[in-house]
Amino acid sequence: MKNESGFTLIEMLIVLMIITVLIILLIPNLTDRSTQVHDKGCKALVATVQAQVNAYQLDVGKLPTSLDELANAKYIKNDQKKCSNGKELSYNNSNGVVNVAQN
Repeated sequence: MKNESGFTLIEMLIVLMIITVLIILLIPNLTDRSTQVHDKGCKALVATVQAQVNAYQLDVGKLPTSLDELANAKYIKNDQKKCSNGKELSYNNSNGVVNVAQN
């Protein structure tokens, strides 16, 4: 008989078990990171829109009445009124502060 080398069934099952355990440990960490990325992106969008509110105030001499007015004046795009995670931005026209709307 020839001396054939290869993996036994037990060795293959052990490798499969190790890969399964690694995947089980890795998947929850990836979903948690995705939430953090969306939250940081939303904070950056709020800061950008707030800067545009300030630029509008410097250019026009008054605060915009809404984010729609800011978009119509081409200071922001229409899609910049919503974060990538679906949360809408809110704007307080009395003090000119941009925040994430509380749902």
